Amino acid sequence: MLSLVDLRTRISAGTLDPVGAVALSRDAIAAREASLGALVHVASDPVIPRDGPLAGIAVGIKDIIDTADMPTQMGSALYAGWRPKADAAIVSRLRALGAVPLAKTATCPFASRDPSATVNPHDSAHTPGGSSAGSAAAVAAGLLPLALGTQTAGSVIRPAAFCGIAAIKPSFRLLPTVGVKTFSWALDTIGLFGAGIRDVAQALALLADRPALDLPAGGIAAPRIGLVLQDFADSADPEAVAALQRAARAAEAAGATVTDLALPPQLAEAWAIHMTVQDFEARQALAWEYAHHREALGPDLRAELDGAQALDAASYDAARRTAHRARRVLKDLFGEVDALLTFSAPGRAPAGLTSTGDARFNRLWTLMGVPCVNLPVPGDGLPLGVQIVARFGDDGRALAVARAIEAALAR
Repeated sequence: MLSLVDLRTRISAGTLDPVGAVALSRDAIAAREASLGALVHVASDPVIPRDGPLAGIAVGIKDIIDTADMPTQMGSALYAGWRPKADAAIVSRLRALGAVPLAKTATCPFASRDPSATVNPHDSAHTPGGSSAGSAAAVAAGLLPLALGTQTAGSVIRPAAFCGIAAIKPSFRLLPTVGVKTFSWALDTIGLFGAGIRDVAQALALLADRPALDLPAGGIAAPRIGLVLQDFADSADPEAVAALQRAARAAEAAGATVTDLALPPQLAEAWAIHMTVQDFEARQALAWEYAHHREALGPDLRAELDGAQALDAASYDAARRTAHRARRVLKDLFGEVDALLTFSAPGRAPAGLTSTGDARFNRLWTLMGVPCVNLPVPGDGLPLGVQIVARFGDDGRALAVARAIEAALAR
């Protein structure tokens, strides 16, 4: 994989220049993309700035995020060839930092559950996850050192786990979603994919203009970690349970105190109503596509929107109140622990390309708006990941805890 930290270090030392750094991505794309289907457009002659903290960093942009110099096609034939007039706010920020938006990455149509054509870089017979399939696969295959995705349920953390890379779904609205195709305005969150925890930490600190998010190694002394199984979301596969236990032991070796933690019932209630919030808003966000092109939508999205037509405002308002109560309970819970350690996905990437996997271990945290980090757990076979969750606005702590466990797992 290409490491953002390594590339920045080499550019700073003068052993690599920005043009050469972008060329590494171009060469990797030429060598591997045809077998992956991770990219839907590659910029032919992008401007490569010589200056800026992200100069030389090629970035993949999920294809629901507007780019003025590349098509934004939403993973759907309905928007084939569509060219926005302006960059999304997050793309403008990347360019201001010197980064090079080099490619649009494949997305499930409208960031839904209908699979894209992307395959898992570790085994092409398995899904890379979704809906940020192309972003996760492109970073895992070494095509790009950084990619943007979005998460409404589990579309950043789950594909990162399936593809064996680091990722963060930041606190809600830490990164702007202006210029991003909406699915659910109360849930949609821009996330980042990178080779390791330090890579996404540096990228987030720069994009959010918050240097303190990139804490040094050991930046959180003796963290208190709650080990959470999310029993209300059903059980995980044995191999995922084993990976979680291995990560817990690594956290203890890094100086953390790890205790089993059962989540209060208000959080289980919130988990149960995530889809009500998501679908009520999706019905409105995709109203034009549904009204005029229903038959052209993917079968999963079409069925979801069909079901959403029966939702009423009273049900939606009740769901929002349930979520609000759960956020208060979760805030109190973080008075007892510094971070939570839980599953990123039920297990390894499922075989076949007809499903993007199950987001049941991600939905609650997206609804709560809290920062979540996927940390790969080394091992044989297809990748496994664990999820580190921190209180709202405490993205630096989530990343620091993940970085400490990452270092312990590598020892």
